[in-house]
Amino acid sequence: MRPSRAFLSIMILCLSIAAAGAALAAAGPDLSHDSRVKDFLQKRFHIASIKDIALGAPTPSPFPGLWTRTLTVTTPNGSVKTYIYTDAAQDKIIIGQYIDLRTDPWGRIDTDKLRLTDRATQGPDNAPVTIVEFADFECPFCARAFDQIETIVNNRYKGKVKLIFKNFPLSMHPWARPAAIAAECIRRQNPADFWEFAQILYSSQAQIDPNNLRSRVENYAKAAKLDTQALDQCMMGKSAEEVISQDIRDGALAHVQSTPTFLINGIPVVGLPEEKSFEFVIKSELKDGHTAAAGG
Repeated sequence: MRPSRAFLSIMILCLSIAAAGAALAAAGPDLSHDSRVKDFLQKRFHIASIKDIALGAPTPSPFPGLWTRTLTVTTPNGSVKTYIYTDAAQDKIIIGQYIDLRTDPWGRIDTDKLRLTDRATQGPDNAPVTIVEFADFECPFCARAFDQIETIVNNRYKGKVKLIFKNFPLSMHPWARPAAIAAECIRRQNPADFWEFAQILYSSQAQIDPNNLRSRVENYAKAAKLDTQALDQCMMGKSAEEVISQDIRDGALAHVQSTPTFLINGIPVVGLPEEKSFEFVIKSELKDGHTAAAGG
């Protein structure tokens, strides 16, 4: 029996709708709905300003019909990034992270790609564990972490851990970058003075501002008997500033989103060293006998 014209018309219409839906899915999410997604997320998670929410470009996910996008929320303490999975219409999203159990569970970063030489360091070069710290002198959490990480390097795991400091001044902090440049110039005259100057910056964060930072640097330089003329030339020049810029580029390469961030033999650990997770990673690396990368 031959199908009727009406039946054929309905079938053609259904196939057209299905093809249109497939084309929509293949093209990716409808970005015109981004404002609706941001508005919903702002209310659901009590985010103060919708301007603090950023959605990345969609890419195909491992799951058919779903697309992956980065979700970045800017907070007073830095940016927090996660992932969302969305359908083409952006009517439904899943917030979370797809995990492939066939990959390295540590999420280890290749530190050979980072510039780790000619930086402030503590601990022996041949230590089995190297910790790379990305920090900001104006960050209150970095101030809390400073004494904790020094205790780990110089007491609790003395001889077993090497610390490499990399500057990662956040754009929201007005005096963090010039402080980093000053600390780098001080390090060039006397590496040991870097750590003493860092301690002074961290312990007096509340009293420092962009207007009085320079006088504090000068006062320290005189007390430490540094060459103040050479220090001024260094701070006014481009060489030290380029070191800070290189550290920031390395931080971006290592996916640093907030400070302090540590790479323990390349394993990213965000937050304070007093957390149990920090010690767990160090003990695991010592137990497994990993050799720290020297960097270059």
